[in-house]
Amino acid sequence: MPDPARDQDPTVALQKVLATLSYLLTRSQAHERQAARAGVKAGRSDLWLLMTLDAHGGVSRVGDLAALLMVEPPHVTRQISQLASQNLVERTPDSLDRRARQVAITPHGKAVLERLQQASQATLHQALDGIDDEAVATTVAVLNRLVDHARRPDAEDPRPPQPEA
Repeated sequence: MPDPARDQDPTVALQKVLATLSYLLTRSQAHERQAARAGVKAGRSDLWLLMTLDAHGGVSRVGDLAALLMVEPPHVTRQISQLASQNLVERTPDSLDRRARQVAITPHGKAVLERLQQASQATLHQALDGIDDEAVATTVAVLNRLVDHARRPDAEDPRPPQPEA
């Protein structure tokens, strides 16, 4: 009996796996369970903002942060207000432009982020049990390439592929 997964085009198989993984990872229940394990109360987008801020030195202008998150600045401004009310970030003066403000992750925000990352890494260790480091490294390289491609402004062509004539 033929194995449909083996006979399938690898790109088609990857697309299906990525779509499934995207769906599963973005379910609010999954995030809530992981946040509860880490002992934190923050939404997925809040954590993504904290991770992005932390990955870029812990301090950023709102406009730069919005560009990194690929959203509009007013969205980031609202989110920062919510995070500031939880003492996860703070607004600070911009040393280069007195009219501008920067956002900085607080020590509490860093601790929340670390707890969540530890919970996430524990889940990954469990899911990857029995898979060798080389396979994981290859997967990371492939996924990083896909992320880099998705971040390019010209990456999304809304036209579906045309059938050959």
